[in-house]
Parts: sequence; C-alpha cells; structure tokens
Amino acid sequence: MTTPFWTPDPESVARSRIADFARRYGLDADDYAALHRWSVTDLEGFWAAIWEYFDIEASSPYESVLAEERMPGARWFPGSTLNYTHHALRNLADQETAVVTLDETGAAHEITGGRLRAQVASVAATLRDLGVGAGDRVVGYLPNTPHAIVAFLAAASLGAVWSVCGQDYAPQAAADRFGQLEPTVLVAADGYLFNGTTHDRRAAVLELARALTTLKATVLVDHVGLPGLSENHPCLVLPWEGAATRTEELACVPVPFDHPLWVVFSSGTTGPPKGIVHGHGGVLLEHLKTLGLHSDLGPGDRLLWYTTTHWMMWNLVVSTLLTGAATCTYEGSPAPLIEPDILWRLAARHRVTLFGTSPQYLLGMAKFGIDPSAHDLSAIRAVGCTGSTLPASAHPWVRDRVGAEVLLASISGGTDVVSGFAGSAPNTPVWVGELSAPCLGVALAAYDAEGRPVVDEVGELVVTRPMPSMPLYFWNDPEGRRLHDAYFSAYPGVWRHGDWITLTSHGSVVVHGRSDSTLNRNGVRLGSADIHDVVERLPEITEALVIGAEEPDGGYWMPLFVVPAAGVELDDALRDRIRDAIRTGASPRHVPDEILQVPAVPHTRTGKKLEVPVKRLLQGAPAEQVVNPATVDAPELIDYYARLGEERRNSRTGA
Repeated sequence: MTTPFWTPDPESVARSRIADFARRYGLDADDYAALHRWSVTDLEGFWAAIWEYFDIEASSPYESVLAEERMPGARWFPGSTLNYTHHALRNLADQETAVVTLDETGAAHEITGGRLRAQVASVAATLRDLGVGAGDRVVGYLPNTPHAIVAFLAAASLGAVWSVCGQDYAPQAAADRFGQLEPTVLVAADGYLFNGTTHDRRAAVLELARALTTLKATVLVDHVGLPGLSENHPCLVLPWEGAATRTEELACVPVPFDHPLWVVFSSGTTGPPKGIVHGHGGVLLEHLKTLGLHSDLGPGDRLLWYTTTHWMMWNLVVSTLLTGAATCTYEGSPAPLIEPDILWRLAARHRVTLFGTSPQYLLGMAKFGIDPSAHDLSAIRAVGCTGSTLPASAHPWVRDRVGAEVLLASISGGTDVVSGFAGSAPNTPVWVGELSAPCLGVALAAYDAEGRPVVDEVGELVVTRPMPSMPLYFWNDPEGRRLHDAYFSAYPGVWRHGDWITLTSHGSVVVHGRSDSTLNRNGVRLGSADIHDVVERLPEITEALVIGAEEPDGGYWMPLFVVPAAGVELDDALRDRIRDAIRTGASPRHVPDEILQVPAVPHTRTGKKLEVPVKRLLQGAPAEQVVNPATVDAPELIDYYARLGEERRNSRTGA
C-alpha cells in the first residue's frame, strides 16, 4: 500500500519537539526522511545535537563524540562523567506530579517531584549505609509500583548497577538471573495483585534471599499488608518504610559515560538468561531521543504503558522522567475480569497523553467488544504498540474507538538496545501493517542471503553503524565472545538482530517475524507474522501460531495451531475460512499443511510467542534442551506440544 492510512496534522507537527529539533539544526520539520538521513550519515553531528538539545549536564566534558566507530566496541563521549538519576530528577517540579501509581481496582495515588526526590535520597542513603557503592549490584523482586522506580534511581545515583524482575517469576528463575550478578542488596515486596487475587510472595522472597549468598540485606516493601518475613531470613531485613522516609540530601555520583546502569536479561528460553549491560550515558541519550522526539513527551504530558518490571519497556517507561513528563505505574491484569476496560478508564481520568500496549491487547479489546470511546480519551495524542507485529485490523479500530487524530505508533526494537529500531514520530505518516520509518540514529538495512542491502524485498534486519545504547557487554563474558556470537557472527562489524523485515520504497518498515523461525517452503521464505496477522483478524480465532518444521525424510511440515474464541470449535467450515483468509490476505504459498486446534499458544513472560522452541519440540528435541519452563507463561504447554510432536512421529512411522 502506497497511500498512508493516517497523516499527521500540520499544526500538530509544527508544535512537536521533533519539529523544533529539526528547525534548530537547519532541517525541514516536515521532512522526516532528511532528518533520519542526517542522523545516520553524520553520527557525531547528530548525537552531539541530541546532547546539546536536551542540555546534558556532565561533571566533566567529553573529548569527542565517537572515539572509535566499530561494532562491537564503539566508544561514545569518552572523558565525560554524568549520572542518569540526576537527569531523571532535574526537570521535575517539586509540586507537580511525577509518578501516578495505579492498579486494577482503579485506585490511584500521585507522587510529586519533590516527594519522589526525597524518597530517592532516603533510599540512596540507606543503600550507602549498607555498603553499596559504584559498581555494586542492587536487585529488585517487585511488581510495577513506584517502589521499583525509587529503588532503581537510588541505586543509580550511587553508581550501583540495578536489575529487576516481577514477582510472578519463581524464586529459582529470579535467582538464575540475579545470582549471576552477586548482588549486595535485594529489594522485595511481600506480594502483588493480579486479576482480583492477592499473591503472597513472602516464602518466595525468603527462598530467593537464601539463593543469593552475597546479600548483606533485604529491604522489604509492605505492599499488600502481610506480616513480615520469618526470623530465619539469611540476612539483615529492613522495612521499606524506614528506608524511604529519612531526611537526606541527594548527591548523585558522577560516573563515566559507559559506566553500567542496569542489567536486563534475555528471556532465557533455551539456556541461562544472558545479562545485557547498558550504560548511563547511552541510555540517557537514546531514551531522550526516543521519548522526547519520537514520542513527543515533555512537561505536562503523562505516559501510561502496560508493562511488567522484567520487560525492557519498564526501563523505557521509567525514562519518561528524563523528559519532565509524568509516568504511570500500573499493577494488575491489563483486562481484569471485573472491569476489562480499566486501563482506558484510568487513561481518561488521569489525562494520559501517550497510551502504550501490545497488539494482543488491542485485538482482545476489539474481539470482546470493548469500546474505549465510552471514556473521554481526548488527551491521548498517540497509542504506542510493541511486543509483536501489529495486525492491520488494529488501525481502523484505534481510529474508530480511540480517535481519528490519534497516532497509532507501532514500534519494533529489543531488550538488546533497550529501545526501538523502527517506529513512528509526530511528523511521519502511517501505513496499515507497517512501521512508519527507521528510528533516528538507527542505520537500519535489510540484507539478502548474500549480505547485500535490498529494498522492497524481505531481508535480515541489520544495523550497520553503532548506537549509543548497544550493550556495553554481557555479564560474565569478559572476552566478549557471547556478545559477538549473538549479534556479529553473521556479518562482521554489522549488527544482525534476528528479524525478517522489508524496507519499502516509501520509507516504511514491515516486520515479518523472527528470522530464526522463518518459514522456508520450497525455497521461498515466508514470515510467520504475515500469517498470524491474517488469522488473528478472524473473530472466531483468539490466537494463532504457525511453524515450519524440517522432517528427517527431507519433507517440510507447516502446521497452523489456532486457539478458537470462547464457544467456537474448529470444524472443516472454519478451516476453509482460515485457508481462504490466508490465501487472500497473504498468498497461496502461506496456506498451511494442517490447521489444528490447541488450548493455548506458549509465550515468554514478556509476551513473545515461542516459535522456535515449539518447532524444536515438534521435531523431537528433548524438552529440557529446548526451553526453561520458568521462562514460559504456561509451562504445562511444553509437555503438550512435545506430545503433539511425538504423536505425529508415531503416526508417520506406524509406531
């Protein structure tokens, strides 16, 4: 499609921060393509401009912007010292709202900039008294509440390294991550709320603390009102109330630009989770660019993005504070049974300007007949969407149910860079089923099988020049071998992300799915997302998963697994409708060999479909070699798909 579904309003563009940025540096505010071209051809000029535009305050100045342009190992802004926390708190007015804490009951509480600053100063002093200093690790076992934000900012203010995961993670799964870091302090809650149920996590906290043998102390958050931990806790236990209510002055420790800020972990579906380390300066610049320019956030704005603490979107959501905008935390189910449209009601009540969610959430709202327009959503300027490919059907639904002027910003990126590779901006049009453009500063390309850049053809997603937020290193990877193998083994000096994309001649980006789960039928590469998009538009289907499995006899089996909507059974008539939809909406080549009903599709805990692990289970790989059950949202599905594969192999051999 060459005609945009949505085009920006010229007056809104003129008022946007990205337009102001473009004008300041002599570019046409309406010409995003020219701005992007500058951002990737003149890396030093562009990132120096980001530094200047957002008034980065460094305790010592940088010697150059990019001392070494190589991947891996680019050196950004050497010589400079700064601190992320200082920048997160400096633009918050004492009496203005900085954080809005929300939950699925509709309860809300606002924390002012002054109060947030005081809490961070208090917790930082408590951590310092416990011996925490630059380079030490502080970890959180916490739901998405302000406690996690305060603890992170406090740790970062000292130059300590932060990592966090949600309490739906089993203690062993959390220990698999945190144990690698040898943390000094654990910050943990007594429990959390989800879908009307209060989950007691005191025993889990105790088990986790026992597994983390380097702990000096646990700071316990009395979040759901349960009695304290047992007396046989393996280390000192301090109450959050005491840690966060001291009267202290905040003094942020200046650290080098590439000093570690946090460790975020890969999903760990097929082995120990990889600890990905990002630096203070790289995150600071990348998130100011993303949130300040692409998302147009600034003082007076409010962001509500549904996330958990172990998804990289939590890290991005916290960085809202860098822009001077307020961020909203939300605890609970995104669509609780008692009030499935609670997020829209809260967005209306609290005048949210950027609402963020996932494609599955939007599809679910449409299929269950939820109408967000029942609420006053006039403050919303944009709906952000990430986590998987955004189906085409979401665009008219957002237009009709949220607002015709609202930008639906589909974003694709990764935990690896804790940001996006492609997305939208206030001055970009939107095409149905496509991402508007590569993000600023991202030298995005699609490589064919010979490693040549292609346009209007499916290719490997690569980034050909460095970004400041690329990983500094993997934890416990001193020689950088795992980092190299993860991103740079296919094309030396070029980042290969593992997605199939098409860069279109009108400047947009189409994401077809993971390249390591690509369907390869008779030598033709097909994107799984193209099939999922078509099938999941059907009202009779809740979710779909297509797999392409090579078989021992040289054959190729491409089944489509579908989860029917409530009250619907998969019969031959529905199978025919699915095939017709795929044939029309994708191509005849995309039509699967079989369509099978399943109870559910397995995901990582961050919502990504387990395409490769399911493929390997169907091929007969032992479950323990394929996926770690602790990383799966429904571990019982591992055995289910393993049995499916065994039954098929038995039927083919007559066993």
